[in-house]
Amino acid sequence: MARHLLAIDQGTTSTRAILFGADGTPVMEARRDLRQIYPAEGWVEHDGEEIWQAVLDTVREVLARASLAARDIAAIGITNQRETTLVWERRTGRLLHHAIVWQDRRTAETCARLRAEGAEALVAARTGLVIDPYFSGTKLAWVLQHVPEARLLAVQGELAFGTVDSFLLWRLTGGAVHATDATNAARTLLFDIHRGVWDEDLLALLDVPASLLPEVRSSAGDFGATLPDLFGAAIPIRGVAGDQQAAGVGQACLAPGTIKATYGTGCFVLVNTGDAAIASRHRLLSTVALDLGGHRTYALEGSIFVAGAAVQWLRDGLHLFKGAAETEALARAARPQAQVHMVPAFTGLGAPHWDPEARGAILGLTRDTGIAEIVRATLESVAFQTRDLMEAIGNDLAAEGRPRPVSLRVDGGMVVNDWAMQFLADMLGIPVERPKVTETTALGAAFLAGLGCGLFAEPAEISAAWRLERRFEPRMSADERAARWQGWQAAVSRVLSHGGPAPASR
Repeated sequence: MARHLLAIDQGTTSTRAILFGADGTPVMEARRDLRQIYPAEGWVEHDGEEIWQAVLDTVREVLARASLAARDIAAIGITNQRETTLVWERRTGRLLHHAIVWQDRRTAETCARLRAEGAEALVAARTGLVIDPYFSGTKLAWVLQHVPEARLLAVQGELAFGTVDSFLLWRLTGGAVHATDATNAARTLLFDIHRGVWDEDLLALLDVPASLLPEVRSSAGDFGATLPDLFGAAIPIRGVAGDQQAAGVGQACLAPGTIKATYGTGCFVLVNTGDAAIASRHRLLSTVALDLGGHRTYALEGSIFVAGAAVQWLRDGLHLFKGAAETEALARAARPQAQVHMVPAFTGLGAPHWDPEARGAILGLTRDTGIAEIVRATLESVAFQTRDLMEAIGNDLAAEGRPRPVSLRVDGGMVVNDWAMQFLADMLGIPVERPKVTETTALGAAFLAGLGCGLFAEPAEISAAWRLERRFEPRMSADERAARWQGWQAAVSRVLSHGGPAPASR
């Protein structure tokens, strides 16, 4: 019996194929960087054909390097950058437009109009989301409005819409499967997370024909199989989840109250709320954490648009260092008394502010500010933004009579930085736990594929496989923590487009 699982992890800045053993141990990885396209201010796009070619290349490379054939793979799991929107012709598979990335803000005016028209209550009640350009629905509406003949073709039933998972399923199966899973559907502004269906009122609100939409399936189950000629034989596809929900699975956040933060291009904090979709009082999102066999588990989520992307900007935009690994030493070398703050609102601010018009700033510069102080402020900004989310999550849970989180599991590329993780623990005032396998997004996709193909009998086997690598205990005094937090709130208040204060801490 085939015992290997293959994860396709299609992210914002790269596409990877990672091979895992049945026990969750990484065996082999292949990666391709993804070109970022900026056609106008606030617009972010990807070339869908480049994504597709990268998937083919990385899967073929990882199989070749591991000396494995397609028949040695029990199943494929797909995880993807959520909300990124693609539209293609059903007959030919031709993409109508570049993929519009989740960071893209071109629909800010549309969202402002919908809010002004009083649509927020309907959207929140059905989807658990706020009206923001972040989500897929207004991006899809933009394509239908602005791409020649798109509206006509859509009405005639000749177009298909999908997030990246749907697009890859379509291509991998030769057009046999047009589907998504509930975690991705829940991020579109079009899906009722309580009934588990595409919502007619929301489709009418955004003027989206239902014929465009994929079938919504369980996160672990039958998503077809790859065409035999792609990899030498057909490989079953048995798991699909959006990247943050997949990371929750990889972090074994399968019980109510378990919480994780993933630090990649952005940062996303999810806390499992079990069978209940909690309506946030602090502008967090209520979303689908997982769907197994039609049983939906929910989560509260806070979204930070820029985390690792800020470090990438220091490297590629300002050329302050050659590699991200240098940032730890630079942060340690910075003057501790420096009062420099970096607010990385390059594409607006996410939760709990939801201010698409906010813009980034570096504040508190003096003549003796150097590269080290700016790097440290950038790393600190990630911890400060995480505290924004943790405060809101804790308050929402407390309002429901639930305990606040007592620790935080972390994963993603940034968590290898010990200085950043210690500062995170210091600012949160709770332990931060780093697992042995930090690429938990891909691991979660592999675990879902394992559930879907029967390699795992139940989710409890996933929880048993989680292993701690290091636990960072808070060391900062309460007075210093409060002073630093106050400084961050003052900095954020300077960049908000409405000029209001940042949310107060509890």
